[in-house]
Amino acid sequence: MNKTLFSSGLLALLAPAVAAQEKSAPNIVLIMCDDMGFSDLGCYGSEIQTPHLDSLAAQGLRFSQFKNTGRSCPSRAALLTGRYQHEVGMGWMTAVDEHRPGYRGQIACEYPTIAEVLKSNGYRTYMSGKWHVTVDGAFDAPNGSYPVQRGFDRYYGCLSGGGSYYKPTPVYNDLERINDFPDDYYYTDAITDSAVSFVQRHDASEPMFLYVAHYAPHLPLHAPAARVEQCLDRYKVGFDVLRRQRFEKQKQLGLVPDTMQLPMFSQEFSGKRPTWEDLTSQQQEKWIHDMATYAAMIEIMDEGIGLLVDAFRQKGMLDNTVFLFLSDNGATREGGYLNQLRADLSNTPYRSYKQWCFQGGTSTPFIVTYGDPAKNRDKGGICRQPAHIIDLLPTCMDLAHAHWPSAFGHADLPGISLLPAVAGKAVNPRTLYFEHQSSCAIIDGNWKLVRVDQNQQWELINLVEDPFETRDLSSQYPDKMEELEAKWVDWANHHQVFPLENKPWGDRINFYKTKNADQSGK
Repeated sequence: MNKTLFSSGLLALLAPAVAAQEKSAPNIVLIMCDDMGFSDLGCYGSEIQTPHLDSLAAQGLRFSQFKNTGRSCPSRAALLTGRYQHEVGMGWMTAVDEHRPGYRGQIACEYPTIAEVLKSNGYRTYMSGKWHVTVDGAFDAPNGSYPVQRGFDRYYGCLSGGGSYYKPTPVYNDLERINDFPDDYYYTDAITDSAVSFVQRHDASEPMFLYVAHYAPHLPLHAPAARVEQCLDRYKVGFDVLRRQRFEKQKQLGLVPDTMQLPMFSQEFSGKRPTWEDLTSQQQEKWIHDMATYAAMIEIMDEGIGLLVDAFRQKGMLDNTVFLFLSDNGATREGGYLNQLRADLSNTPYRSYKQWCFQGGTSTPFIVTYGDPAKNRDKGGICRQPAHIIDLLPTCMDLAHAHWPSAFGHADLPGISLLPAVAGKAVNPRTLYFEHQSSCAIIDGNWKLVRVDQNQQWELINLVEDPFETRDLSSQYPDKMEELEAKWVDWANHHQVFPLENKPWGDRINFYKTKNADQSGK
């Protein structure tokens, strides 16, 4: 572990053991990584070596049907507030305030964050890592939306989407902006170091909530050369072989029905999905190196999670701690043709990518593990009940036996606690809704209605028979399609989703900046 900048000096990662924490309200550790596909952990089928997360999965429970919003900022808003992102003003990204209720570029102040809720219930609250729910342009002076202004007692990390792993910007320690970085700075290690430091300095007599938001393995692909070298050989067989291997392992693990065949998607590749042999030798070498770098980024993150678990153990707090792990969305095809082929492997067995509301964009690993082994009911088990990122806040409240703060309104959360599912009990069926950049979806029982964007036709999917979204049944069941579309429209009307917008990134930003300037000049 290289030394990284945090607080007033360099961190010491080893702390003396103390007496075991009294078991009252549990410590809650919520870990989220960035742009990692459904199959990228060993315990979800990958060749990537993630022993620490695999260990948490072996002790606890994995979800096979956990959904996110399909994109970074919306997922973070949903996680932090327990609400669909548009309702709290984060319907798109932080790139611009569109001055539309559902699209303000940051979380509305009247909706409490998970940190504000738990803090009002006696928790000490900490965050390390990527924030990405403060509107761009507000990084030079706190505007009320910074982590320590939204319920976190301590914060270290980058307020924006990030950028370089060697010098992300803007990095803050609480409300102090950090501009100088050691030569050996690496953002993933810095996030780990700060999280470990929070544990070491925490008063163990108080319950702790720690939100660790890793930037890895988001682009750009940055990892130490020695770590990349360790991963190169396993990718020389190419993506076709690896994708089949991941799928077969998912069957063995029980994540995928063993009667299913590996889908070979073509619509995302303009009608022809390339094989490994279709690539030139130069393209193959580039893909191997990029995939090895991506794997190294995840493995470094996994090592940091191991250090974090060990910090709780050394502090005597492990038995009274619950760990939750997920990704904010699926792998991205951003970065060109070869990166799309990498994302196609990462999202095995699902269709499409980050940004779209197909399974590949919205499916994430989700692991729940109690530090006390006796509390893990189904060690190494798989929960197949549908769940959504809006469920994390009510789940954490349930773990903490927390009450909604009387100072806040909006207590009518759409999400549910997942603790009954963790305990092996059925949760009440509900309908789940999705929208991002006019890619839309609704999951209602065994049915899913989904479309690429507002200019494309809806596709109707039977998720039991076709969980990989390969067969559109809309022409066979027009009444079902109309029923689900009406439900989605009703939800959108009541959650500040309309009007839909799918302008390209730069055009969208320029359009709303120009519109805002024109309106302010009137």
